[in-house]
Amino acid sequence: MQLKPEKLGQLSPQRRQAILGRSLADVSGVFERVRGILDDIKARGDQPSLEEHSPLKEGLTAEDFQVGPEEFRAAYAEVPDKVAEHLKKAAANIKTFHQAQLERPQWQMQVAPGIWAGRKHTPLDSVGCYVPGGRAAYPSTVLMTVLPALAAGVERVAVCTPAGPGLKVSPYTLVACDIAGVKEIYKLGGPWAVGSLAYGTPVVPRVAKIVGPGNKYVTAAKLLVFGQVDIDSPAGPSEALILADATANPRWLALDFLSQVEHDPDSAAVLLTDSPEIAEAVCREIESVYPSLPRREIMDQAERYCAVLVADDLAQAVAFSNEYAPEHLQVVTAEPMLVLNSIRHAGSIFLGPWAPVPVGDYASGTNHVLPTARGARAFSGLSVDDFIKKPTFQYLSREGLMSLAPTVTTLAEAEGLPVHALAVKARLEG
Repeated sequence: MQLKPEKLGQLSPQRRQAILGRSLADVSGVFERVRGILDDIKARGDQPSLEEHSPLKEGLTAEDFQVGPEEFRAAYAEVPDKVAEHLKKAAANIKTFHQAQLERPQWQMQVAPGIWAGRKHTPLDSVGCYVPGGRAAYPSTVLMTVLPALAAGVERVAVCTPAGPGLKVSPYTLVACDIAGVKEIYKLGGPWAVGSLAYGTPVVPRVAKIVGPGNKYVTAAKLLVFGQVDIDSPAGPSEALILADATANPRWLALDFLSQVEHDPDSAAVLLTDSPEIAEAVCREIESVYPSLPRREIMDQAERYCAVLVADDLAQAVAFSNEYAPEHLQVVTAEPMLVLNSIRHAGSIFLGPWAPVPVGDYASGTNHVLPTARGARAFSGLSVDDFIKKPTFQYLSREGLMSLAPTVTTLAEAEGLPVHALAVKARLEG
């Protein structure tokens, strides 16, 4: 991977748009293909999934998509005890952080004499968690999606994850499912998983919400089924923006940069600094370390979404960061907490030299299911709030209704809804 520093203020409109808009363009290009798959699932249930996944196992039936108890036992035999123990440690931190997000389950207040209003929390009945697979196993995503749902009180949590040859699920994923406390697991990936969860099939009961990250096909599928079910956010291919000044360690920055583009050919990384020297040094470090790294076939493709940018000053860099709205934002500056006050749009923020993105990916407790493709301008990362509905309620005394009657009847009649007004007047007559 060979990168050269580019002056932020001198980017052409086309280059600037290429950096800012890569994922949105990619997703829009697959919508039609994904829509056809989803329509097929809606019409034929499990059959499209059988046809897609049959090369993975001879004589496949729809029931084979379900993970059975014996597969959990076999998974533990394949996963080193050390890995299982560290999954448990990560799970403990994730539980602690997400349980702390729980608010009062119900509250009320007196808005005015005789008028009480409040809000209560109700967990969703069912949630589908998408856990990527294929190029890598992501047991950490099991923890990040399942544990907040259970903390919120969701009764039914189902996991969908792609399977490999022989329709075998990664043992690491299965052990993480067991540690998280979920037993309903389906060997389905891509749009077939999203469509099955959204519409329901004879084997996969539908859910109320689908959460979890995925590639551009998963992201497109989630966006297309939104409305049929709820979704968390457009959590597509991974991306990171690293905001650094002259105090940063160039080698660390280079590894931070490359760690994000090993995920997926559509991943992206941007280094943004006000120091030309740091920009040059990081480019040299990337060029130096790159030949020795694994997964270069993925990073070679992701290079088209990467950039090293030099800003005139930190203020210009922060302004561009807010425009980019990165999934992951690293702030590696002399005073990162001061920069934090200026950050408006980011999925998750990593402050200082000792907080690389992988700590949030795995074990600091924060969630790694985050909005991508500038989605952080409107979405937050996955949290307990994603699994809770918050209906409001009100209770009025007769005196309370009397105090509101003139306002309600006047506004109802002004909107051309006279029966609304009559519903109030009838209660106060006689």
